[in-house]
Amino acid sequence: MSFAQFRRPGRGHTVIDQAPRPTGHEQGAEMVYQRRIYRFSGGFLETNDYGDESESSKVHPEQFTPSDDQLQAADMHCTPTCLGYLRIDVSGTAHFWHQSQIRRLAERLGYGFADMVIYDPKFGRPPLARLEAQATRLDAEAVIVPGPEHFENGQIPSSLVEQLDVITVTPEETYARLARPDLPAQADGV
Repeated sequence: MSFAQFRRPGRGHTVIDQAPRPTGHEQGAEMVYQRRIYRFSGGFLETNDYGDESESSKVHPEQFTPSDDQLQAADMHCTPTCLGYLRIDVSGTAHFWHQSQIRRLAERLGYGFADMVIYDPKFGRPPLARLEAQATRLDAEAVIVPGPEHFENGQIPSSLVEQLDVITVTPEETYARLARPDLPAQADGV
C-alpha cells in the first residue's frame, strides 16, 4: 500500500509518504515507513520515521527566521569583496590579532570580507599563488594585509597591485590598481 497525503500544519507544508518496508528482523514482516518533508522559508527538512521510535526521539522542526547577519550576508553581493592575507612566520603569535585587525578594517572600509589566506613557508609553495588564485575565484577587489613586511623584502608586489587594491593596516595605506607610475616621455615621431 502506498499513498501520499498533503496537509498544512502551521506555516510549513507536510508531505507524508507511507509505504510498507520490510524490517529485516522477522521473515515476511513489514512495517510502515513514513517520510515527512517540511517546507519552510529557509528550505526543506526531511524526516524518516519507521514507527519504532519513541515520541521524544523524533525531530521537531522549528520555523527558520534569518538573523541580522544572514540578512546582511544576502546583501553582500552589492559590496566589493576583499581578502585578508598574512604570513604566519611574520605574524607569529599575533596572527589572531592581525586577523581581527584585517576584518575590522574591511568592515570599516565597506568591504564584504570573503576569506583569510594564511601563508606558511614550511609548505614550500610560492607565497602569493594561493592569494592570487582566491582573488580570481572570488572576484575580489582588494586584499588587506597587516603591513608591507608580510610581503617579500617588505615591498608590495607590483604583480599583485595589477590585480587587486592592496590595503595595509599599519600604516593604513592603499596601493590602488589604477595608480600607475608615470610613463617615460616618448620621443617625437615614435
